[in-house]
Amino acid sequence: MNTFFCSDDSRQVGEDVIGSATNYQTYILVECPLPWTSEALNSKWVPQNLRILVEEVKRAKLPIRFLLIANDLSHKVNHTTLLIYQKQEGLSNGYHKQEFQLANIEQVAGVVQKWIWGIDSNLEVETSKTRDILVCTHGSHDKCCARYGAPFYFQITASNADLCLENVRIWKSSHFGGHRFAPTVIDLPEGRYYGRLDRDSFRSILTRTGDIQCLHQVYRGWGILPAALQVLERELILYKGWDWFNYKVAGKILEQSLDNNTILAEISFEQPCGSLYTYQAKLVKDETKTQQLKSSCNATRELVVTKYAVGSFWITSSKVMSYSTQK
Repeated sequence: MNTFFCSDDSRQVGEDVIGSATNYQTYILVECPLPWTSEALNSKWVPQNLRILVEEVKRAKLPIRFLLIANDLSHKVNHTTLLIYQKQEGLSNGYHKQEFQLANIEQVAGVVQKWIWGIDSNLEVETSKTRDILVCTHGSHDKCCARYGAPFYFQITASNADLCLENVRIWKSSHFGGHRFAPTVIDLPEGRYYGRLDRDSFRSILTRTGDIQCLHQVYRGWGILPAALQVLERELILYKGWDWFNYKVAGKILEQSLDNNTILAEISFEQPCGSLYTYQAKLVKDETKTQQLKSSCNATRELVVTKYAVGSFWITSSKVMSYSTQK
């Protein structure tokens, strides 16, 4: 019997979770009742036309991630929710959401195909739900998501009811990477990833209150940024505080050494008042945190996980909006 749990192993070796958020242009979330097979799109309730479309998207190498989602009502409601989150260009605070209510899951492929072609659908709906929290509970894909993700989903569903945050929906999700950080979460529309969460850290993230230092342990990074830049963004969050979550941000790699040991990175951000700042940083491969480990419970070999540290960062430009210029 395999008693290895990748999440326990990652904790024990002290792996830093930062830099593990995945960068996708688009998330397509399809409500589909459980159970889900190990390869989610082969599940019983997924229609053949949707499977064919996903394969076409893969062959075309479009930067789209399909995920199945469900909640405690998914097997009872008489419609299927389809969510499309598209990354905004330039300075942004994440993704733009489009939501569709369909008569059944068989309609999903047609609506998504039209969306890819740029054709509007009359099935799009407006909703007061402005935040979608995805919890990976995909235990058939990796047992850590059953062991840690599923109980966490039930805990935070109850917590959200206590907090009375009516604009938040919490979903079970199929695999989106990082099961060794279970319980792991994507917070949309921002597209921020979190792992090793408990009820207290999740409450802080949900309400953006409390000790922001908890992000040292649970923040995997922001999916709109390249992986290496995510450690710089975490430093800026800890420097700026919870206000950072109200900023629009863009980042890029300016230079990278041939051995990938050093990176010159840049992050620009705009505050709600209109002030614009740009920081640059030297990122250095952190030998103390670069480790060999198994990325999943069923992995047959270890992989090298490279981590970077912020050697230094400095401001390169600023455009401060004064009160007089805002009038």
